[in-house]
Amino acid sequence: MSSSGANVRTIVVFISGFGSNLQALIDAQGTPRLPNTRIELVVSNRSGVHGLKRAESAGIPTLVFALKPYRDAGRSRVDYDRDLAAAVRARLQGEPALVVLAGFMHILSADFISAFPCGIINLHPALPGAFDGAHAIERAFAAFQEGRVDRTGIMVHWVIPEVDRGEVILSKEVPLLPSDTLETLEERIHKDEHQLIVEGVRVALENKSVV
Repeated sequence: MSSSGANVRTIVVFISGFGSNLQALIDAQGTPRLPNTRIELVVSNRSGVHGLKRAESAGIPTLVFALKPYRDAGRSRVDYDRDLAAAVRARLQGEPALVVLAGFMHILSADFISAFPCGIINLHPALPGAFDGAHAIERAFAAFQEGRVDRTGIMVHWVIPEVDRGEVILSKEVPLLPSDTLETLEERIHKDEHQLIVEGVRVALENKSVV
């Protein structure tokens, strides 16, 4: 990675699991695919996940901030979101250029979203307006088996309080094949996600710099 100096755009990446999309961003930062870009912090709502090991191996600081203690104490998700935003901001050197949700399995409230005026983008494994929310790949595959759809896809979009309904930055269709199993479909989708999330971050940052 060669990015350095005052013109570097810093991003914060949120994860919940294996972190393969995080790895795509780690590999792309500071290269022609994501020039002058550096991941400043990786945040997870789950401890012990492989994505945290990916960040640590790349020398990127991490923050684990779990929801369970809030549930156990009878506190609300909004309480969690407010404290999460404050905890993230306390770890940053300044305003990030972008917040990226890369497999972050938590629906963020308006309180969290408003805490990051830089903007938040999300990678979602479905086409715009189709299969919003959780288990999108499984639901698309079930719909295919029932003859209701013949394609699915992925998108990167701006995050708003309505789940997976923000303005689309990039999307890509993924065909559903007669030979597909859920596992082969997931494999093809994840392969395309690794490319689209990098492109989505690049386009989002470029559009912000023009505004």
